[in-house]
Amino acid sequence: MKRKEYSTDNIFEHLFLRYPGLMCCREDIHAAYDRMAEGYRRGGKLLVAGNGGSAADSEHIVGELMKSFLFNRRITPSFETELHRLFGADGQSLADKMEGALAAIPLTSMPALSSAFSNDVDAAVGFAQMLNGYGSKDDVFLGITTSGNSQNILYALMAAKAKGIFTVVLTGQSGGKAKALCDVCICVPSSQTFAIQEYHLPIYHALCAMLEADFFEEK
Repeated sequence: MKRKEYSTDNIFEHLFLRYPGLMCCREDIHAAYDRMAEGYRRGGKLLVAGNGGSAADSEHIVGELMKSFLFNRRITPSFETELHRLFGADGQSLADKMEGALAAIPLTSMPALSSAFSNDVDAAVGFAQMLNGYGSKDDVFLGITTSGNSQNILYALMAAKAKGIFTVVLTGQSGGKAKALCDVCICVPSSQTFAIQEYHLPIYHALCAMLEADFFEEK
């Protein structure tokens, strides 16, 4: 059974107890969660991108979604049964070690593709090109840009909108140009890059934890 102390609602509320400065983002954070959860229920995935420290955040987010975070996730009973049926004791051993996953792709982790596209076409269009190839209408794109003006994120938002992909941006106080291009803009209350990044981490940890609590049972 799910551990009751890790319900979606109390994870959300605890975020603002620990970081009261984020109350200004409360509605946008919950809107981002709602759409991510809806996308996963429809069989979609999360596509994440950023630059520099925000690229590291992109990798971090995917790591929390693709494996256990706050509690040990079960794989689906049907998957476990099929592994056992096909492979007997070895399949059951594999099933016991595997964990439930929420499909997420860091667009920052494609060095061969991104370097080829940068060399042959235009580095600023790289994330947009990946969204063109990987994205579908049930997905969510999460763009992380402290300024809100990173050109490769802006192009990615444009590509996502043209493909019917819901877009969320994590950014700073002004929102930059990204604010007008995305569906949900989480503008944290700072204009300093390091402070913006410090606010981003608890927000995306809360989003990942809320999704985990929503979708998984304990082993």
